[in-house]
Amino acid sequence: MKKIVTFGVFDMLHIGHILLFKRAKELGDYLIVAVQDSDFILKYKPDTRMVYNTQERVFMVGAIKYVDEVVVYKDVDDDIRNIDFDVFAKGPDQVHAGFQRAVAWSEQAGKEVVVLPRTEGISSTMLREYKKH
Repeated sequence: MKKIVTFGVFDMLHIGHILLFKRAKELGDYLIVAVQDSDFILKYKPDTRMVYNTQERVFMVGAIKYVDEVVVYKDVDDDIRNIDFDVFAKGPDQVHAGFQRAVAWSEQAGKEVVVLPRTEGISSTMLREYKKH
């Protein structure tokens, strides 16, 4: 069985996230989605306004038919080491240092890394801006 993992916050769940999960699931048999812990996010970005707490985001992501398992993570580059997977699927915008270390570790561990395309015309940032108006 080929296991895929993808990481994200998924606070303002939208069609782009659903398509990410669909595309990731098409890479294998079993999709694990890692949802970032709210307390950890707020520790490093205290001004972040979260819409949903960790448990709510886990519930919503887990309700999507493409998702087989949901785990909670803090640091992508540390927590990826504790997940049993074959393919690390990530977005092109996930380029900060933690993701770079996660990619390097995955490649050194013989895992495949796949960059999935963004869905044009939608993003959490766009939804936040829309909400302001």
